[in-house]
Amino acid sequence: MQSIQRDTFTLDRLAMQLIYALKLVLLSLAGVLLNAQLVLAQSYPTKPIKLVVPYAPGGPGDILGRLMAQKLTDALGQPVVVDYRAGAGGTIGTEQVARAPADGYTLVIAANGALAINVSLMKNLPYDPRKDLTPIIHVATVPLVLTVHPAVNANSTRELIALMKAKPNGFAYASAGNGTPQHLAGELFKSVVGVSMVHVPYKGTAPAVADLVAGQVPVALENITGVLPHVRSGRLRALATAASSRSSLLPEVPTMHESGVTHFEASAWFGVMAPAGTPRPIVDRLNQIMSKSLDTPELKQRLAALGSDPVHGTPDAFGQFIQSEITKWGKVV
Repeated sequence: MQSIQRDTFTLDRLAMQLIYALKLVLLSLAGVLLNAQLVLAQSYPTKPIKLVVPYAPGGPGDILGRLMAQKLTDALGQPVVVDYRAGAGGTIGTEQVARAPADGYTLVIAANGALAINVSLMKNLPYDPRKDLTPIIHVATVPLVLTVHPAVNANSTRELIALMKAKPNGFAYASAGNGTPQHLAGELFKSVVGVSMVHVPYKGTAPAVADLVAGQVPVALENITGVLPHVRSGRLRALATAASSRSSLLPEVPTMHESGVTHFEASAWFGVMAPAGTPRPIVDRLNQIMSKSLDTPELKQRLAALGSDPVHGTPDAFGQFIQSEITKWGKVV
C-alpha cells in the first residue's frame, strides 16, 4: 500500500514538473513571438501598402480614403496606394481585405454599411467584421441630408410626407447601394413617418446623386458631401439633416427633429480596418499615425468641408463601437 502511495506521489510530482516545464516553454515561445512582432513593426513597412476604398470615386469614403493614404505615405515612407473596389454597399472590397494576408499591407476604409448594417441585412455576408477584420481607427462621421429634386413640389419635410401619403408607392429614393447607411436611413424614414418608397440602389454616392440631380429619382437621404454643391447651386433642395444638430455647412436647413420627425438620426461613419490577425504592434502604429493626422489643421479643415469632425480613439474602442452599431441597426433591419 505504501509502495502504491509512493508511486502515485512520484507520478504527481512528475506531472507537476512537466506542466511547469510546459508553461516555461509556452512563455518562452510567447516572448519570442512578441519580440518577432515588435521587430516586424519596427521594420514595417518595407513595400507599398494597399488601401481599399470599397465605394465609387467622389463620395466621402473616397475622399477620406485618399486623405488617409496621403498621410500614411508621408509618415511611413512607403506609397499607400488607393484601390477602388466598389459594389454591394462596400461588401466586395471589404471582403477582399478580410481574405488578405494579415501582414499590414492591405487595409480598407469602410462605412457602417459594410461593418455593421450588413451583418443583419445580408443572410450570406461573406465575412464577419468582428472575426475576419481588425479595427484600426474610427475616422469620422458624415451626416445624411433628406434631399429632393426641385421638380418635387415640397419645400419642407412635412410637405414631402404629405405628398408621399397622397401617392402611395409613387416615390422612389436613391441610395449608395444595398446595405449602405443611406439605404437603411431610407427604410427607417419610411417606418417612422409611415410612407412607402421604392428603393433604388446605386454603386456609390456619386452615381446616386447624379441621377438625383438628373431627376431620374426624386428623393435621397444622402451624405452632405455629395449633395452640398448641388444644393448650393439650386439643382437640389435640402429639406432636413438627419443629425442631432444643424450642420454648419447648411445652417438654414432644419434637423429632422425640428421638422417634426422625432426619434430619427442617421449618419455614415467611416473607419480603417485590417485583416484579422494583423500584428498588434502594426495596428497600434497605424492607429497612432492616423490619430495624429486627424489632429492636423489640414485634415480638420478637410473634414469640416465634409460636415464632419474627426473621431479618433483606440482600436479596442472602435471595435466596441462597431458591436454597438451592429446591435442598433440589427433592430432596424
